[in-house]
Amino acid sequence: MSKRNSQAAKTAARERLRAEREREAQRAKVRRQIIVACSVVGVLAVAGGIGYAVVQTSQPGKWEAAADAKVVAPANTSGKNGTTVLVGDSKSDNVVHLYEDPRCPACASFEQTVGETVNKGMEDGDYKLSLTLGTFLDGNLGGEGSKNALSALGAALNVSPEAFLDYKAALYSAEYHPEETGDEFAKDDYLIKVADTVDALKNNKKFQDAVEKGTYDAWAMKMSDSFDNTKDVKSTPTIKINDKVIKNPGSVAEWEKALKDAGVTK
Repeated sequence: MSKRNSQAAKTAARERLRAEREREAQRAKVRRQIIVACSVVGVLAVAGGIGYAVVQTSQPGKWEAAADAKVVAPANTSGKNGTTVLVGDSKSDNVVHLYEDPRCPACASFEQTVGETVNKGMEDGDYKLSLTLGTFLDGNLGGEGSKNALSALGAALNVSPEAFLDYKAALYSAEYHPEETGDEFAKDDYLIKVADTVDALKNNKKFQDAVEKGTYDAWAMKMSDSFDNTKDVKSTPTIKINDKVIKNPGSVAEWEKALKDAGVTK
């Protein structure tokens, strides 16, 4: 090979090496741009996800929304937002007032022991029966069974006071009342199952629709507020006879004595 040819070969090799380095540099630049672009997309995706989560978290839940919704009060109620429930047509001024929470086990015990007798006294005209229901156990235990059951009780009250009382008794019954830490009442199908044991509510489509659609959710929240705003009610059940708190009766005999002591006679 001539000297000239050797020099030309070296020059060509250097040119090929230079070109290869330029191509490698270009490929490296492209890779960096892709990495940066992917990083930006990833950051935006994370930011978007966080933003979505923040928006979702800031959206009011079902019951928070119900607290601000327009109240549909059940029939057979009175007072502001329909939170006064007074049953019976006694010609006397006597009033028995019950304060209960649907999930309350002590309320269930009271209803199973004395509830039927309490209702009979109202039916016999010895007194009117007033009821205020709260939902504080949802806050204490977690869940929404008290609120959901109270809304369903509103649907029963809309049918009739008798349906309301019979449904309340069924919810508090030994067969259907869940453990305090359970939240069966949060399930609409469970509430409807219990309602099917009450003649006036069995297969009652209007009642069932009201339960499933939450027609009386806002009313339930206002009723719960009324309970919370009653200063001398510290626990459930709380029972008043003619606006005076009495010791919770553990038997029919104790209930009858409490009535007599309060001056409620037949």
